[in-house]
Amino acid sequence: MTLDAVLARIDANLPDATARLLDLLRIPSISTDPAFAQHCQTAADWLVKDLKTLGIDAEKRDTPGHPMVIGHVPGDGPHLLFYGHYDVQPVDPLELWDNDPFDPEIQDTPKGRVIRGRGSSDDKGQLMTFVEACRAWKAEHGALPCAITFFFEGEEESGSPSLVPFMQENAEELKSDLALICDTGMFESRVPSIVTMLRGLLGEEITITAANKDLHSGMFGGVAMNPIRVLTKILASLHDDQGRITVPGFYDGVPELPDDIRSQWQGLAFDHATFLGDVGLSEPAGERDRTPIEMIWSRPTADVNGIWGGYTGDGFKTVLPSQAHAKVSFRLVGNQDPNKIRESFRQMVQDALPADCEVTFKGHGAGHASVTETTDPAFEAARAALSAEWGIPAAYVGCGGSIPIAGHFQNILGTTPMLVGFGKDDDQIHSPNEKYDVESFHKGIRSWARILDALS
Repeated sequence: MTLDAVLARIDANLPDATARLLDLLRIPSISTDPAFAQHCQTAADWLVKDLKTLGIDAEKRDTPGHPMVIGHVPGDGPHLLFYGHYDVQPVDPLELWDNDPFDPEIQDTPKGRVIRGRGSSDDKGQLMTFVEACRAWKAEHGALPCAITFFFEGEEESGSPSLVPFMQENAEELKSDLALICDTGMFESRVPSIVTMLRGLLGEEITITAANKDLHSGMFGGVAMNPIRVLTKILASLHDDQGRITVPGFYDGVPELPDDIRSQWQGLAFDHATFLGDVGLSEPAGERDRTPIEMIWSRPTADVNGIWGGYTGDGFKTVLPSQAHAKVSFRLVGNQDPNKIRESFRQMVQDALPADCEVTFKGHGAGHASVTETTDPAFEAARAALSAEWGIPAAYVGCGGSIPIAGHFQNILGTTPMLVGFGKDDDQIHSPNEKYDVESFHKGIRSWARILDALS
């Protein structure tokens, strides 16, 4: 049997594959909200059952948080591990969705047919591209082409608190020759890509408290300290006029981009005007002495992701709040140490507090940046397979996002990660109306079939 037979089966069975994805998307597996814990269990059970239909020895493994799903296929040749996550982001603000985020549907749009629903692109749709490729391969050949371990996580969108302990405790079971990760996208939504550079991530939640209760602004305004005033001043000081981040020691470990990498990236002809224009913006807002593509792929960031305090409901309430809150994230590169940056940031906030104010912090994960060498022949084999499927030369690219699992594969298991994804820039992941192009889903399945053929 040939690869052509597998690809033909994928084409013929696309409606069934899409129906399976829609079933998985209907499960509201929001990992960060305890109210959805049982739904995360349901999603894990669904995946175990689906893997078993392929004859895969799969099971749900409990953790202190949401369960892992592990499946093993014995075989000759290389041992591949495939990682994906079944949990999804919250759907707020719900009123901005055009349909129920957990009632997915196929929609026709000016840019083609899409699968609309939370998790369609990040990461259930991407996860299922590999599973469906294996399904078609198994149906044509009777067995998968090599040893494969399936590793699905349920806490990626909430900081992965159980991941590292689980990997450490099960290191021997999870070791492989290559770890495949499908949680990325294509360059400018059209060029198939292998991501070789990822930023790390650090999350912090701040609560500043002033008075011991909310105060009437007519009685106390002007004399009592307002914690929102304090908080916004601190947050505004995170960047200087040149866009550089002011946390002491923040740039320790930030490398300069090598000339060969800079040249390769310039050859991609990144159109930052279109990239920003598609979301209603026009001017890059990062460090003024860096190119836009450097800002996204190789420079660190500091961003306020949420801020609240006082009365925010309908109407108006003239209150001085007792507390003000913010969530701040840092994307990290090179050898930046997230733990040192956390300490430095907290000290910076402490030093900026006026009298009568105190602060508490809550950490939300910390992961280093990661860089993957492409000297293993598997990378060129995969790149050729992607180029053949998409009809465009595949590229090695950076990624502005943070996928800590890539570094964990390197540091805990000693396994090289390969990141291949089929998302597009306008998939609206983490936002209302998330979608995954039907073409991306279809050609993603075909791409993995080609890669399996090339690697085995």
